[in-house]
Amino acid sequence: MEKRLSLETLNNVAEIEIVYRKKVNCKVSERPQVTSSADTYEILMHYWNQDKIELLEEFKVLFLSRSNRVLQIIPLSQGGVTGTVADPRLILATALKVNACQLILTHNHPSGSLKPSRADEELTQRIKSAAAYHDIRLLDHLIVSSEGYYSFADEGNL
Repeated sequence: MEKRLSLETLNNVAEIEIVYRKKVNCKVSERPQVTSSADTYEILMHYWNQDKIELLEEFKVLFLSRSNRVLQIIPLSQGGVTGTVADPRLILATALKVNACQLILTHNHPSGSLKPSRADEELTQRIKSAAAYHDIRLLDHLIVSSEGYYSFADEGNL
């Protein structure tokens, strides 16, 4: 015997519409271009709240076009003095939403230490692997402070 779904049950399914609304009034070619970790650091310091960089840990992600132009910077999370949460699902969902081809992970250490923790290294590899499934390339992961930065790519840890 065949069971039929009621119209009420069929109407209880979410429908998704994929839309890209550009809220920046400039061409992609006019956006900042990343060619090195130093470029990334300069861009980040322009957008990072300097009153918080030594107070609490924040995690931000730069989403890039194929030509390394910054499409978007998302402040992903804000934590306490010793950590913050970076959810790989949110990072990848946003990358797909903005049609990013590449991304750069960034976070600060309020202590000023630029040495990556084991958790930093593990997260970097998890996101790199997950992004690769979607043909999205992880270019770098920067740990920043008001005095400088550590680049996973420059140090050969990517």
